Amino acid sequence: MTTSRIPKSLLFASSLTILGGCDAINDWHALEMVQRNMDYMVLVEGGEFLMGNPGGWAMGADTIPAHQVVLDDFYIQKYEVTQGDFEVFVKASGHKIKARFYEDKQSESPERFAGELPAPVSWHDAKAFCLWLGKQSGHNVDLPTEAQWEYAARSGGRPLRHATDNGELEPGRNISSTSGPAWSLHSDFQKLPEPPGRYQPNPQGLYDMSGNVAEWVNDYYHADYYQNSARINPTGPETGKSVTVGPGFKEPERVMRGGDYRGHIINSSTVSRRVVPESSVPLTGGFRCTRN
Repeated sequence: MTTSRIPKSLLFASSLTILGGCDAINDWHALEMVQRNMDYMVLVEGGEFLMGNPGGWAMGADTIPAHQVVLDDFYIQKYEVTQGDFEVFVKASGHKIKARFYEDKQSESPERFAGELPAPVSWHDAKAFCLWLGKQSGHNVDLPTEAQWEYAARSGGRPLRHATDNGELEPGRNISSTSGPAWSLHSDFQKLPEPPGRYQPNPQGLYDMSGNVAEWVNDYYHADYYQNSARINPTGPETGKSVTVGPGFKEPERVMRGGDYRGHIINSSTVSRRVVPESSVPLTGGFRCTRN
């Protein structure tokens, strides 16, 4: 009975102390960041759903065939991870940025790296943040699988084309006002993503899973993977196609989901897929973590 009067943050701090050694966080700012990001986790009850383009949605060939997938329960963050929180992680953990040309992009577009905006990072750096969050909290935290991301974006696998409060796009109400027809017709591009949580969440309680930033998922990319996907808790192909990203340097491709603030509005669909080399740092990208 007495523990119910102890603030959650103090209980969490105690759990971190139990981890002991070098892995425990000593900086209160970092501790608060870990606590807050774990508090952002929303339970998604597992179930069976038809993953991919159900038909009639003008998406890419890599979104078909639609196929049955069964998922266990999991948690996913309601917000995209911000640049400010990513920088706290880098400082607290000593993480070395894996993204190619990261500092160059910061110098060229400093406004995109504002603390309140979704963090533009490589797949490697997003993965490192989630794993570190899990290590500090004592939970199994990682990037979502592609199947988990889509199931959550569609609020438990419902046939929702967009991850908004009603499954539709209403610019200015449930998505940025620049995401209207004039956007693609007149190149009136939005210059920056929105800070997480500005518009209404989807029915699952998750924000910005359509059209804000494209979000990294754990999976390697293969265009024909849906023809061979596992039915129960699929984790994607075992390897990814290697592409040349520099002189004498190749790396595999990963998947990003959800569209972004600079892309065509149709690409914010809950089933559309984007393929990106894993050490790239698209300024139109970001991520959120899952707890399994």
